[in-house]
Amino acid sequence: MDVKVQKFCELGKAVIATEAQAIAALESQIDDKFAKACEYMLHCEGRVVVTGMGKSGHIGNKIAATFASTGTPAFFVHPGEASHGDLGMLTHKDVVVALSYSGSTEEIIKILPVIKILNLPLISLTGNPKSELAQNSHIHIDISVEKEACPLGLAPTSSTTAMLAMGDALAIALLESRGFTAEDFALSHPGGNLGRRLLLRVSDLIHSGEAIPAVTPETSLAEALIVMTEKRLGMTTITDSNNKLIGVFTDGDLRRALDKAQDMHKLPMKDVMTSPCKSSRPKIMAVEALQMMEKHLITSLPVTDNDNNLLGVIHLHDILRAGIV
Repeated sequence: MDVKVQKFCELGKAVIATEAQAIAALESQIDDKFAKACEYMLHCEGRVVVTGMGKSGHIGNKIAATFASTGTPAFFVHPGEASHGDLGMLTHKDVVVALSYSGSTEEIIKILPVIKILNLPLISLTGNPKSELAQNSHIHIDISVEKEACPLGLAPTSSTTAMLAMGDALAIALLESRGFTAEDFALSHPGGNLGRRLLLRVSDLIHSGEAIPAVTPETSLAEALIVMTEKRLGMTTITDSNNKLIGVFTDGDLRRALDKAQDMHKLPMKDVMTSPCKSSRPKIMAVEALQMMEKHLITSLPVTDNDNNLLGVIHLHDILRAGIV
């Protein structure tokens, strides 16, 4: 390996090791104070207002976004702007989370009197338990690190990583306490692949009404093939006179039927269909239907209600076109 390349790799690994050590050391800070901070935010009737300056501000933005997307209403307020009108965003029902590794960030210290006047619970994350911010907080969480990953000890590296990890710990602890579900998560992430995977239901994609390929048990193989060709789903359902699903007939069943070398005009569906067959419910997620198809090596599923009444058919291609995978 080239000497320069080797040096780059060594330095990169040293940073990862230092920051990993800083995160591991945080475990001792998951204690009664951590739990009390969670309680404040869990019972907050307003919003969790996160604030921080500089690099801590960037971390605060991310922490606020994580809170908001996992069931804890939150937003970020820049402490510099807060002194010039943005404190008007705060209400008497909010909780404030202040981030400052030194605990003495001037812009945050300036707004402490207003937070006290509003009588808002103040949670701080600092690396200095004796700092002014820590001492004026209802709950202080110590995120001090042994050293920064920066060899100069100047650039916030391990400290901001620790701050971010503690924010994630708070957010996920709250998520679990709220009973936040994948469906809840999807409501705040409706766009993109994630939203489609979590929100799209089978009922959104099924072929229904006249588009359903359906024949009776007495229908001949020849007639069934005409239905399959017209509906273009590579299969047909078989139902009784009350629209109850009895079975399916697919391309695979056709190959097996042809092997019997019988008269297609006389061979009834009841002799060649697959029964019982796999089916889906309309309210399950489309991704679950896809997983069922993959597990059973099939390309389509009849969709029925709880009484086995046929509602429609969902095809693999419908799910792929929806962009779920």
